[in-house]
Amino acid sequence: MNVTLSLNAEVERSLTARAHARGVSLDEYLQELVAREAGLSGDAKQPRKQFNNLSDLLLNSPFAGANLDLGRPKDYPRPVDLG
Repeated sequence: MNVTLSLNAEVERSLTARAHARGVSLDEYLQELVAREAGLSGDAKQPRKQFNNLSDLLLNSPFAGANLDLGRPKDYPRPVDLG
């Protein structure tokens, strides 16, 4: 069965980014969403994309584009008296 969806630009960008983060095409991602909503997702794990290096993994992680603030706090440990 073929279905045509007319998505607004914002929804399309969001779905495309989520698909890219999972390492799948937009079509595959939408198939997963529809199957899950239809109760057909089951417990079968989808094969995960393999990355060649840490940089690729971080750039293509599920959190890519999530605008997470991962800044390190400037709170340093207190000195310990060992004497």
